[in-house]
Amino acid sequence: MLLAIDVGNTHIMLGIFQEEEVLVYWRLATRKESTEDELGMTVKNLLQNSRLNLKNVDAVAISSVVPPLMYSLERMSRKYFEVEPLVISSGIKTGLTIVTDNPKEVGADRIVNAVAALSIYGGPLIIVDFGTATTFCAISGEGNYLGGVIAPGIGISMEALFERAAKLPRIEVVRPEKVIGRDTIRSMQSGIVFGFVGQVDGIVNRIREELDGDPLVVATGGFASLMASESSTINRVNPLLTLQGLRIIHALNKR
Repeated sequence: MLLAIDVGNTHIMLGIFQEEEVLVYWRLATRKESTEDELGMTVKNLLQNSRLNLKNVDAVAISSVVPPLMYSLERMSRKYFEVEPLVISSGIKTGLTIVTDNPKEVGADRIVNAVAALSIYGGPLIIVDFGTATTFCAISGEGNYLGGVIAPGIGISMEALFERAAKLPRIEVVRPEKVIGRDTIRSMQSGIVFGFVGQVDGIVNRIREELDGDPLVVATGGFASLMASESSTINRVNPLLTLQGLRIIHALNKR
């Protein structure tokens, strides 16, 4: 079995694959100071709770945008699973042609998303990932990674409102019944939900003008389902896109 680990600035996604099938997956809070033993025991308990044997995990693949955690994750893989992890970095086979000015600048999560989306849906594509940052990736019909857009994410935008505006509270991100809020909380929810939907649709339409063909728009990340329910441009929602990409890249490098 393969343990796929996607480390973001806010959350860590973990998934267990048996061949091409994902058996179970989890989402954890990212803690940069976590040790290999904390991570290892957490994964061990998750596996036991799902009635899976830790000894059956014979491969680990990691995608991370949080460098301080890599040391602990690599040590965890060796100590608890007795395997050398596959870390998504330059030199790893991905099958993806990156035609940006500096391919090494492209984040591991964006590469993994692109590999998965191309394998599942084919090009051309626009991938929208609702993480700590909201990222947009443009993929040509030939399967080339062209670049994209990076915008502030929903979570950090909410935190900025709470921290910088003295009278504004922390809120739950849900769709309000109406755009015009009748109180502070619903007004903030309206601004977050409909504001980000407008951002997504606006950026996607501008990317479409620069792409040949009719790109499929795929959303992933924590707020993907909520945004897609209001968006006029998102065609598919795939919350496991990054984990699927890790599986594909691991299989490619294993061969």
